[in-house]
Amino acid sequence: MNFNLTFIGQMIAFGVFVYLVMKYVWPPILAAMEERKKSIAEGLSAAERASRDLDLAKKKASKELRDAKQQAAELIDQANKRSNQIIDEAKEQARLEGDRLLAAARSEIEQEKNRLKEALRAEVAAIAVAGAEKILQSSIDANAHSEMLDKLAKEL
Repeated sequence: MNFNLTFIGQMIAFGVFVYLVMKYVWPPILAAMEERKKSIAEGLSAAERASRDLDLAKKKASKELRDAKQQAAELIDQANKRSNQIIDEAKEQARLEGDRLLAAARSEIEQEKNRLKEALRAEVAAIAVAGAEKILQSSIDANAHSEMLDKLAKEL
């Protein structure tokens, strides 16, 4: 190899070029690469945080869903109990109303029976007085003998 002045000039020019590149071009490139490295690291960190947040949100949502289902089941159970209670109350009220109507009907029947007995007693007393008049061939005063007729009616 022949070292001549051109080769040495090229080496000096290359050395100056490398120096200028290292002094003015290389630091901004390194800074840009470092900034890019930081932004990628931050992006990965943010993605990891988002992944954790997503997992937490899924867990929270599933817990909320379980709680909502449990509350719905409790509400349905309470509604069923209340409906059974209302049905039982309605049955009890119907039974009480039926007993009251039955008692009222029995009372009415008893009153009618007593009224008919009194009417029958009065009729029997009138027949007895008429029969006694015929037997005695004389008139009996019903007002004068009302105590005796009442006693006779009670015995009948």
